[in-house]
Amino acid sequence: MKRIVEFMKRNYKVILLVTALSAILWSFIPREKKEDPEKDKLLLELLAFVLEKGHYSPVEINDDFSRKVYKKYLDNIDPTKRFFLQSDIDEFSKYETSIDDMIKDKDLTFFNLTNARLLKRMSESREIYEDVLSKPFDFTIKESINVDYEKLPFSKNKSELIDRWRKQLKLSALSSITDKEQLEEDKKKNDAKYEVKSFETLEKEVRENSLKSLNEYFDFIEKELERDDWFAIFLNSIVERFDPHTFYFSPDDKEKFDVSMSGTFQGIGARLQKKESGVEVSELISGGPAWRGKELEAGDLILKVAQGKEEPLDIAGMRLDDVVKKIKGPKGTEVRLTVKKVDGTIKVISIIRDEVETEETFAKSSIVEKDGKKYGIIYLPKFYISFENKENRDAFKDVAAEIEKLKAQNIDGLVMDLRDNGGGSLETVVKMVGLFIPDGPIVQVKAPGRNPEILPDPDKKVQYDGPLVVMINNFSASASEIFAAAIQDYKRGIVVGSKHSYGKGTVQNVIDLNQFIRGNSYGDLGALKTTIQKFYRINGGSTQREGVKSDIVFPDRFSYLDMGERDEESALPWDKIEPAKYQPLNANYDNVITNSKKRIAANPTFNLIDENAKWIFERKDENDFSLNLNDFKKEIAVADVKIKKFKAISDYNNKYVFTSLPDEVALFEKDTLLKQKRERWHEEMQKDVYMEETLNVISDMKLLTRGKGLPQKLSMN
Repeated sequence: MKRIVEFMKRNYKVILLVTALSAILWSFIPREKKEDPEKDKLLLELLAFVLEKGHYSPVEINDDFSRKVYKKYLDNIDPTKRFFLQSDIDEFSKYETSIDDMIKDKDLTFFNLTNARLLKRMSESREIYEDVLSKPFDFTIKESINVDYEKLPFSKNKSELIDRWRKQLKLSALSSITDKEQLEEDKKKNDAKYEVKSFETLEKEVRENSLKSLNEYFDFIEKELERDDWFAIFLNSIVERFDPHTFYFSPDDKEKFDVSMSGTFQGIGARLQKKESGVEVSELISGGPAWRGKELEAGDLILKVAQGKEEPLDIAGMRLDDVVKKIKGPKGTEVRLTVKKVDGTIKVISIIRDEVETEETFAKSSIVEKDGKKYGIIYLPKFYISFENKENRDAFKDVAAEIEKLKAQNIDGLVMDLRDNGGGSLETVVKMVGLFIPDGPIVQVKAPGRNPEILPDPDKKVQYDGPLVVMINNFSASASEIFAAAIQDYKRGIVVGSKHSYGKGTVQNVIDLNQFIRGNSYGDLGALKTTIQKFYRINGGSTQREGVKSDIVFPDRFSYLDMGERDEESALPWDKIEPAKYQPLNANYDNVITNSKKRIAANPTFNLIDENAKWIFERKDENDFSLNLNDFKKEIAVADVKIKKFKAISDYNNKYVFTSLPDEVALFEKDTLLKQKRERWHEEMQKDVYMEETLNVISDMKLLTRGKGLPQKLSMN
């Protein structure tokens, strides 16, 4: 089995299942080349079969399943209900309870019908929005719009649909015009000679910008999306009914997933975007071959692509994904780009492809001083790893290296910032927790029908034994929850942040679907990421739905909203198992936690954040907006009073100075882009009240080492 995400070498039952599936499915595959619909039927059958046999908790594919897939699919392809008419829905509805049977029968009638109708309605929409935006809006009319699209019915007829488009575009225009008016006022304040644009001018500009944006969007739909892309949406409406983390990857999506997990790819190191005039270079990745070559620049327009000495290929009208495929290639090979420079000149640029690292994927560290003490901060965006080559960099090795560099700076405490960390490799997080404890279990993993497997710290080495704080938020998920839970259960450190983390307590396995097909004549079938295990804390509790609860809760904008896994309809349930045998540290953080709670309660910024959170909660069900200019401005004015008050949150400055480590500073002279990125990160931390209180917490923990609360050297009692 290729590209196993999480410890599947241990899971012999799944391997046996895959072998059995392969043997069974070979008999399903016709030998001769078929058209795409045959490939779609194969995918439908293959996914249903693998999920039924391999998912952690397979659901019954019945009429109830069919209803949920039906609703999810329509929500996915027409979320704002501005394409389909009620007559379309009436026609579709006869399949509402039949999708389960159609999956079993490999019947594509429902998909073919809805996809053809959607593309037809989208094509008709061009005429609608072009007509609406061709004339000024009348903002004197007393009318309103409801944006609760989930509860909104589909338009009964074409005239209702046109009116819906008109109202949606009018609301967008109102918002943009009022923003532009404010900008005009600000310009006038800064320059008395500035001539403020009239309302009519701003209104026309807004309509023109809306038309351009919509044209670009619909051009993308028509030129960039193919049948396979639409069918992938349909397939995911099916597979996501098993749980939110089961997902079908088309071949292109699988490649993007691999890049996101490893942070590396082979190519030239340039980000591209589709423009009306063609494919434009939007950014060069620092350290990549294009960046090193200094010839290709952001803003250059790519006209032709040639492989080595071959004839250049004109890419006019080509899909962006296809252009990217032409430019990417194996390390050491040459690609020649014919580009139109910003100054209008045409130039042929030769670039030798190489390994490219997407720097923003990787761990980074910083130093900050507080009360004469130095503290280290490591920000980890994900628990990355290269499944293809274990010799490549991964989060465990990088964090270990950052710790060594921070220790060389004689830090008095360490902050692990896992905010917004969506997870990653289970193997990586298990080894990473081991950097902070001598030995013992880290996490328990359970497959259906089997006893839990305890994954231990692989060695007794402790790389860092000082005060430790782990920062989490609502979007810290999966592997980051394993890390926070283990640190919390061992009392190795303090977890601070949102009330709870995301609540993803499941393990996924990415299965290459091509391995099931002998003599595959259909091309790449993609991959299926499916849930095959649940993980549990060493205390026996699951993080599924519940997440990890912070020892010290920081108020945030989402404090009063249900966020995370618990808000997912198809999420697996919470449960618990027997705890593993482990010995927590003899550490008492009660005073540290109490002191922090007192500071938070007395902190005006935290109080303002809490007030903002309550305001957001109160407004979450406000879905009606006036489309009358005067009334809209009154509504905006009321909201602006609060927004201006809450602006103090983003204007906050904790006055701390964050600095890069010496080895990174040495790179700045050659890599100005890296320097800018680090300066931006340091500025963000300087405006971060959460970071300020985290430093207060770790400073209090440092004081504990002088007393009896935290052992000077780690030991298990």
